[in-house]
Amino acid sequence: MKAGDLDQRVTVERYTSTEDELGQPIQSWAPLFTCWAAVEPLTGREYLAAQAAQSEVTARVTMRYRPGITAQDRVIHDGTTYNIVSVIDVRSERKELILMVKG
Repeated sequence: MKAGDLDQRVTVERYTSTEDELGQPIQSWAPLFTCWAAVEPLTGREYLAAQAAQSEVTARVTMRYRPGITAQDRVIHDGTTYNIVSVIDVRSERKELILMVKG
């Protein structure tokens, strides 16, 4: 992975539950981190192949490895919110993550 390929800012958020001063639960999305990534819409054959496994996969987000990201998190890119469908640790090397996402 070349650093120049990671030219777009994304924010990864996690759904959290906290309590207000009265003890009532407050559930919201909280940012985990913001980083540089490559966001590529899936087109043509890639989209059809991804559609066989996940019917609504619409993009691929490539970033440097970060531990703890799960399919329960979400990605914000350029004002668009994407739900994470799958998290792929490329070659299990803990260097690069590919997030398959749907908008």
